[in-house]
Amino acid sequence: MPLAMKQVAPGIFVHQGVHGEVTAENHGGIANIGFIVGAEAVAVIDSGGSAIEGQRLRAAVRAITDLPIRYVINTHVHPDHIFGNAAFVDDAPAFVGHAKLAGALTARGPFYLENLIERLGDAAAGTRIILPAQGVGERREIDLGGRVLRLAAHPTAHTDNDLSVFDVRTSTLWLSDLLFMDRIPAIDGSLKGWLEVIAALRQVNAARVIPGHGPVSADWPGALDAQERYLRTLLDEIRTLLAEGGTMEQAVETVGRSERGKWLLFDDYHARNIVTAFTELEWE
Repeated sequence: MPLAMKQVAPGIFVHQGVHGEVTAENHGGIANIGFIVGAEAVAVIDSGGSAIEGQRLRAAVRAITDLPIRYVINTHVHPDHIFGNAAFVDDAPAFVGHAKLAGALTARGPFYLENLIERLGDAAAGTRIILPAQGVGERREIDLGGRVLRLAAHPTAHTDNDLSVFDVRTSTLWLSDLLFMDRIPAIDGSLKGWLEVIAALRQVNAARVIPGHGPVSADWPGALDAQERYLRTLLDEIRTLLAEGGTMEQAVETVGRSERGKWLLFDDYHARNIVTAFTELEWE
């Protein structure tokens, strides 16, 4: 069955992932994924959390167009965004990612796959690691036929291999996990780096933004505000605690508590965000 897709701008189709953890019932479908259709070809932007979800995404592409799927663009290493890749292998697309994605996926992929099989069981069938064949060091443009996509490789932020996609025709900015909406952000790179990337992103002239989790928004750059507030709260409060000689344990208990109730899955991810941020900031 094809995934349900929403056309958020002409030729841009998004499937919004569920706000939850990966389960056999959702086939790992917790991230926003989709595709962009040009006059000559299609680019998939993130393939989903399992081969089954990838197959359903491919079916959704084929329900809309018979144009060749020429690119599968992986925005970063996390499994909810890249484990649908296997569903597109027979299309012989170019698998594209940040220049650091291949290394990150080689290091982490086996663990991610083992964890997926443990969680999904039979629903993980066919899921395998597909490394990017093309890496983006800074910038790259892809032409789908009258439709140019600008790919940007960002400094370490959510991860050390974040890639964004800007559709020139519609001024749509596909940020993936550089932006979380509704669901709490997850820090797997650098707190300070992410705040710096947010500041740079605010300079992009976009009509709408597609986050990695949560609804597509036409409020740009206002869509960044809640995430930036959360990250800056962590930065300021951890720095204050460190100046007072506080410990990581104290940080986990006290930092960012004002944000509880403002984010889905807060209790699942906030503590680990504190640990990651504290480890970074204690060496300033």
